[in-house]
Amino acid sequence: MNRLLIIGCGGVASVAIHKCCQNSEVFNEIMIASRTVSKCDALKEKLQDKTATKISTAKVDADNVDELVALINDYKPDAVLNLALPYQDLTIMDACLKTGVHYIDTANYEAEDTEDPEWRKIYEERCERLGFTAYFDYSWQWAYDERFKEAGLTALLGTGFDPGVTSVFAAYAKKHYFDTIETIDILDCNGGDHGYPFATNFNPEINLREVSAPGSYFENGKWVEIPAMSIKREYDFDGVGMKDMYLLHHEEIEALARNMPEVKRIRFFMTFGQSYLTHMKCLENVGLLRTDAIEFNGQQIVPIQFLKALLPDPASLGPRTVGKTNIGCIFTGMKDGKKRSIYIYNICDHQECYREVESQAISYTTGVPAMIGAMMVLNGDWKKPGVFTTDEFDPDPYMDALNKWGLPWVVVENPTLVD
Repeated sequence: MNRLLIIGCGGVASVAIHKCCQNSEVFNEIMIASRTVSKCDALKEKLQDKTATKISTAKVDADNVDELVALINDYKPDAVLNLALPYQDLTIMDACLKTGVHYIDTANYEAEDTEDPEWRKIYEERCERLGFTAYFDYSWQWAYDERFKEAGLTALLGTGFDPGVTSVFAAYAKKHYFDTIETIDILDCNGGDHGYPFATNFNPEINLREVSAPGSYFENGKWVEIPAMSIKREYDFDGVGMKDMYLLHHEEIEALARNMPEVKRIRFFMTFGQSYLTHMKCLENVGLLRTDAIEFNGQQIVPIQFLKALLPDPASLGPRTVGKTNIGCIFTGMKDGKKRSIYIYNICDHQECYREVESQAISYTTGVPAMIGAMMVLNGDWKKPGVFTTDEFDPDPYMDALNKWGLPWVVVENPTLVD
């Protein structure tokens, strides 16, 4: 009897919960917990008569370790799937250690208050030592490795699509197609159109912080950082067409660089239209992307959190988004003494996702792998003590599950490479 506690009830969580309920043989019981328990109750009401999975709900503040511990001790899950915000990764990991349950998430830790002196000191030391300035990195969670090992618990980090599936693609390519991988280019294309002048496809605060930050890539054993959006390429994506894409910093680069040190270069590109970039630059120029608090009419507000309240909720984009996503990895390297290149990718249709789980494809491509990662831990395929990313396990059962649960992938030999 498997029991999973899911923390969060936003767009990605909704998809993961739908997929857990489709997979009742593994997910016998789930609990949905969030600050807004009414959202959990509404989703339970929608699903409980259509699934053999037993659904419970609860209210919890994911910033409060004591509340999390009390809930875990009361519900007694086998694992916790963290689909809250990256800000809350560490409190949920702390609660899992205190209660002896496995931990799974989709994105690495990020500090909400980037001006906190204690955090800032550690951050600035990392910037100087490693050479990239992104506010998110794996070091905070990797620091939990010994504690999870001593507790005999698994912590699976970053089982979304990117990070997550893209890293599994890398492990799969290494296992089946290459003796040595030399370069990895991760390409994330969203060809969807939601009809709004400006909106983000996942949490606006996280999205805009990520996109407006300097880009970076890993080459010949070191980080190379560049100004935001300063490297642009065009690529013809299967199912979508020709799109502009820009080099960004992304967390799976850090994990792949550590776990596959033979790779000479790892880059991440994401597509953006000109309208999105123009809106974002204007918002940045007037200070609405600031993450520090300012005083307004006698109150302290954080500009980017105020902006989040003004923008469309990503969970509301599903009915109006049309088009497809194409996300994957291009690998070059050597096999049997000869040069080789392959492209592994998935195409996902926004409207098909909405018809199935009432969500657009961005949430779908993250929520399905979140369910799969939790399944890998619960069924024992990916279970060993310590803190791991998705490239550190046998990729085959995960790849099989992608085909089964809605994210089929293809492998193309000799693709067009990115210069």
